[in-house]
Amino acid sequence: MKTKDFSLQIKDLSEDGTFEGYGSIFGNVDSYGEKVMPGAFIESLARHKRDGTSVVMLWAHNPEEPIGVWEDLAEDAKGLWGKGRIIRSIQRGKEVYELLKAKAVRGLSIGYREIEHEKEDGIRLLKKLDLWEISCVTFPANRRARVEAVKSERMDEFARRLRDGDPMPTKEFEDILREAGVPKSMALAIASHGYAKAIRSDSEGEANPATDAAIKALHDAVNSFRTR
Repeated sequence: MKTKDFSLQIKDLSEDGTFEGYGSIFGNVDSYGEKVMPGAFIESLARHKRDGTSVVMLWAHNPEEPIGVWEDLAEDAKGLWGKGRIIRSIQRGKEVYELLKAKAVRGLSIGYREIEHEKEDGIRLLKKLDLWEISCVTFPANRRARVEAVKSERMDEFARRLRDGDPMPTKEFEDILREAGVPKSMALAIASHGYAKAIRSDSEGEANPATDAAIKALHDAVNSFRTR
């Protein structure tokens, strides 16, 4: 199963958990160089209706965490329109409802099987998709990948500057830790004590044979926060 992500455009969110919005917008070229074309979902939606099956609503593509039902799905000129209902009587559904209400959840991600595509000027035009599920996600996976890439680049820059004898200022190092998900108080303590002492010792000419090991340990620690 492949996934594709779109910004969540909610028209309304009622007290019973019902909302309307677009799960896919036609004509947009994504970061993979792909574009969903009008008509891509028509056959799949018709088959679900004919067979008495339904597109599943999940939390973050986890098949063990259904959070609601899609009561109506249809294509219009803009994209894939849907009317869904979050089941608030289950714990995860209750949590997702509150996140949607607070606009903390901003993405929908479709799970599908690709049936037919064409290439045009280097862009893959997705003409027919078998739609399996639509998930609510904290933010789309494409954006998540870009965030992780930025974090990795920052860590690489940190390590390079440390080895070159040009360590980042304490505040910049604290920012890297915060971006990686380290709690603010912990990031401040690590940056202002351990890191500040290390770069101060280095500037004073003290030998520090454990630099590489320290960088690796720090990288591993940051990664552990990043993947939680």
